[in-house]
Amino acid sequence: MANLDSVLACLDLNLDRSLERLSALLRIPSISTDPDYAEQCRLAAEFLAGDLGAIGFEAAVRETPGHPMVVAHHDGPEGAPHVLFYGHYDVQPVDPLDEWKTGPFEPVVSQMPDGTKRIVARGSADDKGQLMTFIEACRAFKAETGGLPCKVTIFLEGEEESGSPSLNPFLDANRDELSADVALVCDTNMWDRETPAISTGLRGLVGEEMVVRAASRDLHSGYYGGAAQNPIHVLAKILAEMRDADGGVTIPGFYDGVEEPPESVKASWRALGMSDAAFLGEVGLSVPAGEKGRSVLEQTWSRPTAEVNGISGGYTGKGFKTVIAAEATAKVSFRLVAGQDPAKIRAAFRSFVEERLPEDCSVEFHPHGGSPAIQLPFDSPLLDKARQALSDEWPKPAVMIGMGGSIPVVGEFKSRLGMESLLIGFGLGDDAIHSPNEKYEMTSFHKGQRSWARILAALGAR
Repeated sequence: MANLDSVLACLDLNLDRSLERLSALLRIPSISTDPDYAEQCRLAAEFLAGDLGAIGFEAAVRETPGHPMVVAHHDGPEGAPHVLFYGHYDVQPVDPLDEWKTGPFEPVVSQMPDGTKRIVARGSADDKGQLMTFIEACRAFKAETGGLPCKVTIFLEGEEESGSPSLNPFLDANRDELSADVALVCDTNMWDRETPAISTGLRGLVGEEMVVRAASRDLHSGYYGGAAQNPIHVLAKILAEMRDADGGVTIPGFYDGVEEPPESVKASWRALGMSDAAFLGEVGLSVPAGEKGRSVLEQTWSRPTAEVNGISGGYTGKGFKTVIAAEATAKVSFRLVAGQDPAKIRAAFRSFVEERLPEDCSVEFHPHGGSPAIQLPFDSPLLDKARQALSDEWPKPAVMIGMGGSIPVVGEFKSRLGMESLLIGFGLGDDAIHSPNEKYEMTSFHKGQRSWARILAALGAR
């Protein structure tokens, strides 16, 4: 504990210096999706590799067909766990530029009327500010103790905001080097300003596009109406039958393997006090449309879904055209939870559609990706240590939450490296990531550093 106290004091004392280092990184416009910024992405990678090397990591900029990766290693005590920390140094484009109150790559610290401070710049929350919280915790440990409480590998990507095309080949080529006991992913949010969170589950995804065809050409609805099959009617009927009156998905076998979260976990979600009205009110809604009898947090964190994302067919231009379309198209996505097999869900959906096709109709399917859900074991000892460490730092105890969306790298760590992930971040819902005036709270930056110091100490304790 004495060592940890000195590390925390070091972080407090050097907060201004850590802010200077973050600001230097934020000034580099590392926009990965725009080829014009390729050299800036490389500069960001070199900056981070140099900074890690300066505090004793064996760090290198590693080439890929796209933007480079940064990989850094530091030994830990014998018998201590090996952790892999993941972050990304690339950022989103800044458009629309005229909505920024300050230059997107000219970081400023703004003080709000309530006295809180925030760091405003592109990448401040996503993900440069977040990844620097971990690096600063390592820096303080090195300064105060000469080492780290765990063996640490740091893996920083430069293409997260542009689809990570180089990620999987890099993981496959460097599997032994990057494999660890657990991955630490700092690209998520807290529950609120005073309550840290560990995201224990990520839903998976299956995307499908279906094209229903009937006649060989569009038909005059007066001449053929009532006699010819209308693919739009057929499509709409099939889509409507995918869910029952209680919001459940009717595809046979859809819920195979789906388990209920432990009652203790559901009780902790209820204790968060998120009402249906509060959750939906921000988007102008009030009544949950999913499975009846389940809270909105259950629906979005622990239950699978079937959603129609787009429908097209027939004449959709200005004015009016009386035709029966020759074909109609729908794009459908399924969010999956632990225990569901994406391949089986895709096959079950296709069978569901084919069994409902009338005579004279055919269907063609086009897949759009598929990945399984990720669920950290609720009884993981690493999870307990991290949760206690966070609770020791913040005003309110840490909570375990789910995520309705996906973080692809977490699934790749699981499938390619056989490694579970702890998702711990210090962002807030109003940080405006991907939008003008992105910000990162100074409290998130400061207490994020202290949180990682506590977590590293807890994971390394024996």
